[in-house]
Amino acid sequence: MSQKIQSVIFDMDGVIFDSERLYANACAAVGEQFGMKDIENVSKSCIGLNERKTYARFKEAYGEDYPEEEFWNAVRAHIRAEKAANGLPVKQGARELLQYLWRIKGITAALASSTATPLVMQNLEQAGLDKYFDVIIGGDQIRHGKPAPDIFLRAAALLRREVQDCAVVEDSYNGVRAAHNAGMTVIMIPDLLPPDDEMRAKAAVILPSLTEARDYIQKLIY
Repeated sequence: MSQKIQSVIFDMDGVIFDSERLYANACAAVGEQFGMKDIENVSKSCIGLNERKTYARFKEAYGEDYPEEEFWNAVRAHIRAEKAANGLPVKQGARELLQYLWRIKGITAALASSTATPLVMQNLEQAGLDKYFDVIIGGDQIRHGKPAPDIFLRAAALLRREVQDCAVVEDSYNGVRAAHNAGMTVIMIPDLLPPDDEMRAKAAVILPSLTEARDYIQKLIY
């Protein structure tokens, strides 16, 4: 812990927002209507993947001829209805941690999500969180999605930081792999996927929530 960090890079879904659960519930509800077996495990296997890789994973599971357009239109409609009714819940400790970092001179923050940029911006603006990020990157800006390190390397470049100066907060296996492959300090906050041996080896620390992450990040900064 001798290396002090100067920037913190956050994933969005499952880290800032409790949106992985919303996505999983939508896939389960729509998948049941379409008679798609094992939909829960298939949808969980896509956590941390960008849209292109997610579509490919579903085709691998259900065949090239499954009703792709109808399925995803129904999933998106389900999510929109849920967000309209209840909003997109912010994860415990997220707002407080972002406010804390925002007040520290010389510390910058980025958001690096596999979700497409317009939806990322919409979610952040609706929650009033966009102002806390110096850099915001969506999965549509990156050719190779997680677990490739590209999105985190791009974030570091835009922040003008070396990789060793950055910590990444992630919840997904693919996100942890990507941050580890980028050579950054990895803080895992598990959401739907419990940590396994690989995650324990790749993450510098595994914590139950962003509330505990604040104390850990404070030690990395000072």
